[in-house]
Amino acid sequence: MATTTLPEFLRSRRERLHPESTGRRRTPGLRREEVAARAGVSVTWYTWLEQGRGGVPSDDVLERLARALELDDTNREMLFLLAHARPPPRRYTPPSEVTPTLQRVLDSLRVPAFVKTPTFQIVAWNRAAVAVIGDYAALAERDRNMLRRVFHPEAATFLPHGEDMRRTALAAFRVDIERAGASEEAAALVDELMQTSEEFRRLWAENELSTHGVKSRRFFRPEVGELLFDASTFSVDDSDGLSMVVLSPADDASARGVEQLLNDHGGR
Repeated sequence: MATTTLPEFLRSRRERLHPESTGRRRTPGLRREEVAARAGVSVTWYTWLEQGRGGVPSDDVLERLARALELDDTNREMLFLLAHARPPPRRYTPPSEVTPTLQRVLDSLRVPAFVKTPTFQIVAWNRAAVAVIGDYAALAERDRNMLRRVFHPEAATFLPHGEDMRRTALAAFRVDIERAGASEEAAALVDELMQTSEEFRRLWAENELSTHGVKSRRFFRPEVGELLFDASTFSVDDSDGLSMVVLSPADDASARGVEQLLNDHGGR
């Protein structure tokens, strides 16, 4: 089956729009000249675009067409994929709140899991995360940030082999904030850590980049000793950049340790 083309996509979205006038029309949707006027492009050029001979539109023109055609985020992404074979640039907005459904997903897990923003701010967590990592609710909001925690001078008390975690977390942070678009929050966090952490300055200068992937993470709790996890990160749809991190015990000893900590913190 043939895939959708850019001309087909533009025509179909134009025909779905309701004209502002109330007069009867022979064809559905807006006329080409109406879309062109909304987007600030010439009627001739837009007509060629729908005919497959208008050339490759710039990002700016695609954004104007997306607004003119009243596209939601999914259709805006499809517009860019059809025109440029890549997603559109991210438009940074403050991440949305965690939904009750997502919180129920977290609460159903017997392994540590939490939800973070592109700037690594922790906005939701489950009981296992509290048992293994610490009680986020007891922290001030600014201190619920992964980078602030792993680059804190006292991080060594609960993060054995913290060098690897700091390096991989920072490499993923750099990718996340670029995907999300520039933000004052990200810039302020980087400036702060550049001033307060010599190790942050050293690692930031290395300019290392990586996606989250599956990473090994080690935590130390006096009650059970060292715990080894495989950390997996999952994007949360329709959430303006939120992602969920799940820490799966990497061996039987770590799984038993998590269960013991959960029981010590009140079980289910």
